[in-house]
Amino acid sequence: MSGALFTLAQPCRHQEEIKKSRFLALAAPVNSPEQALAFVRDVSEPAATHNCWAYRIGQDYRFNDDGEPGGTAGRPILQAIEGQEMDRVAVVVTRWYGGIKLGAGGLVRAYGGTAAECLRRAERVPIVAMTRLGVRCDFAELALLKARLKDLQAEVEQEVFGTDGVDLQLRVPDSLVAEAQLRISDISRGRSAAKRLD
Repeated sequence: MSGALFTLAQPCRHQEEIKKSRFLALAAPVNSPEQALAFVRDVSEPAATHNCWAYRIGQDYRFNDDGEPGGTAGRPILQAIEGQEMDRVAVVVTRWYGGIKLGAGGLVRAYGGTAAECLRRAERVPIVAMTRLGVRCDFAELALLKARLKDLQAEVEQEVFGTDGVDLQLRVPDSLVAEAQLRISDISRGRSAAKRLD
């Protein structure tokens, strides 16, 4: 894989008919194995012949052939995810059998191809590596601090109000951490410093 990875902007679907069997690929962005398995459960069709799936979240991945011959469905779906340079994605390919056997090679092409086409047509967004920062600031600086950090794509994860100020937990793109730290120091005239939490 070539460095930059993408995830889906939103769930997507793609359907194909191959030798009278209907293949429906449903894909969604996911952030945890639990979320991926919940998506598989939610979209699997009990009336279909097979609901084969795969997900990849960083180094964590799983796939399932759901009764198709071993290696003909789940792994090709996973390879489609990797081939499209996707991460944090789950794909379910549901098959309604149409009476014509496809053979092992045909199944690999049908499951992998339907998954790949679904991902190829989807709107994708680059995955940005984020760093967590912790910062304590005065009440008077909070609004300005939040407004000025928004330009740096900082997300406020947590705000804890104390008697003498506010503790913020932020997520900032890795490439903008130094700039965020500088901006926090400037706004607070050196009284607040952002510390890495990761």
